[in-house]
Amino acid sequence: MATCVLLVFLVLILKTDISLKNINKLAIPALIAGIAEPLLSITDTAIIGNIEENAVESLAAVGIVGAFISMLVWVFGQIRSAISSIVSQYLGANKLEDIKPLPAQAITIVVLLSILVVAISYPFSEYIFRFYNASATILEYCISYYNIRIIGFPFTLFTFAVFGVFRGLQNTYYPMIIAITGALLNIVLDYIFVYGFSDIIPAMYIDGAAYASVIAQITMAILSGVLLLKKTAIPLRVQLPIHPEIKRLLNMIFNLFIRTLALNLALYFGTAYATSYGKEYIAAYTIGLNLWLLGAFMIDGYSSVGNILSGKLLGQKDYKTLILLNKKLMKYAFLLGCSFIVMGAIFYKPIGLLFTKEQSVLEQFYTVFWIVMAMQPLCAVTFIFDGTFKGLGEMKYLRNVLIFATLIGFIPTLLLFDYLELKLHAIWIAFTVWMFFRGIFLYFKFYRKFSPLAQKQ
Repeated sequence: MATCVLLVFLVLILKTDISLKNINKLAIPALIAGIAEPLLSITDTAIIGNIEENAVESLAAVGIVGAFISMLVWVFGQIRSAISSIVSQYLGANKLEDIKPLPAQAITIVVLLSILVVAISYPFSEYIFRFYNASATILEYCISYYNIRIIGFPFTLFTFAVFGVFRGLQNTYYPMIIAITGALLNIVLDYIFVYGFSDIIPAMYIDGAAYASVIAQITMAILSGVLLLKKTAIPLRVQLPIHPEIKRLLNMIFNLFIRTLALNLALYFGTAYATSYGKEYIAAYTIGLNLWLLGAFMIDGYSSVGNILSGKLLGQKDYKTLILLNKKLMKYAFLLGCSFIVMGAIFYKPIGLLFTKEQSVLEQFYTVFWIVMAMQPLCAVTFIFDGTFKGLGEMKYLRNVLIFATLIGFIPTLLLFDYLELKLHAIWIAFTVWMFFRGIFLYFKFYRKFSPLAQKQ
């Protein structure tokens, strides 16, 4: 009898808290941390769009390079979700000590891969951006901007990997501190390097924005390493032998790698088609894409709670709480998505003027901005399921859904509406269809799998 009472008491103590207070405790710092990378691009976009010399061409170049670098970050940055999933599952099973050597081994692998990517892509940057339909001055700016910004790529992946460890440990506070530091530093340096500072630092325009981003990324990586070593028991020194979970981690990363290639295929088509329409179109598309990405990374705050807690709940085999958590997160994310629509409606004109004063660019931007805003609630719900499935380790299914959504949803929709000469409308309608396909399949898979398990408890 005493044993039974003790077991019940332990279950109550260890039961995962999914109250709004605890969700926000994890989500709000993760939300702030999540916007660091898109904020770097948005800061570059806003400042570059207002320079006096070749502003439209510079803005177009930032958009093209930003799309390509985002592709690289998303492809290789999936280590964050993979590490978070495994660490949170071990935490839920109360076996954290068994996982301690894994993060350092995983971080080493991904950083070495990122250095290889830099070494391969740097000499071929001209060919890469010709593939995006860039030419003349825009191509020249793309090459110059990319060859500087790509230096920060390994540091970004290191930071992402450390964020994954913190998330797995149910800690989103330190990633927030790191992200705020990097974002603020980037904004200050952007103004100094792009416009110049007195007679001390000359105006470097688009190159200055790239240097500012790299310095911010290096700073974030150093701060990440210091906080990981000082605030956790996870070492950064690589220990042998290779951890048994490396195989599962690499399998997760591989599936997320293929998934992200499909994701970036959609982004490539969007950027390439916008570039082919003319410099005003790619500049307008760049603004819209950066705002869309900002919304996505803000929703990532609640999506990361799904990533963090679903892995822990799976480790505890608490399926009822897992279902309840998902419903709560969907509701909060949907409301946040609706708030984006309201904010977009209130600040419709000022948002465009924040990025550029070029009337030809603004005309194209305002014709599609409403689509970018209207799709936010749909995006919000889809991203919640993305985070939850990553926490559950369902990387293979995420991969298959993204491939299907891109090949059957996005590309045919884009080709159809491009044929009807809708231009930027065609791209954003295709993105809306793409998000719908992604969300609906994840919704049915989740409830078909976990509802029966919850009912048996």
